[in-house]
Amino acid sequence: MTRQTLDLAKHIKLLILDVDGVLTDGRLYFDNHGNEMKAFNTQDGQGIKSLMATGVQVAIITGRSSEVVARRARELGIELLIQGREDKWDALQEVFNELHLAPNEIAHMGDDWPDLSIMTRVGLALTVPNAHSSVAEYAHWISHRAGGEGAVREACDLILQAQGNFEQAIARHTEG
Repeated sequence: MTRQTLDLAKHIKLLILDVDGVLTDGRLYFDNHGNEMKAFNTQDGQGIKSLMATGVQVAIITGRSSEVVARRARELGIELLIQGREDKWDALQEVFNELHLAPNEIAHMGDDWPDLSIMTRVGLALTVPNAHSSVAEYAHWISHRAGGEGAVREACDLILQAQGNFEQAIARHTEG
């Protein structure tokens, strides 16, 4: 990671995540009864919880609506969840005034065109290596791991490191 990326990450107070392709591998699973299934990475969950423990908020804005995503958000303690919104910037604007944040204090991790409306307007644009190639052109940082395989954990670790909280996050699990 570059010094510029660390400098941008130092100011982040809110990390917004996409779901399909970022928190998951992007594949959609449906059974014969119309039930939707998604697989989430537990390391991503640990990264999210560790980041929130330092005071950085985490939100999810996704174009699809899914009870599975709502359940995962609840499990992780993510309170800001906006689903079923293709225009993600418009969705963010609806809650922006409540957040009391400047754009440079927001990071967004996405992988496809609908994410660009936020990625191009916030302080830190993050993506995954399996993102659409045109999205990667707008990113300040690209994870090593693919979506659904620990990419979000890498992003959380990046912010923790930039803000000097990485060792503190580890210490919460090593001190008795």
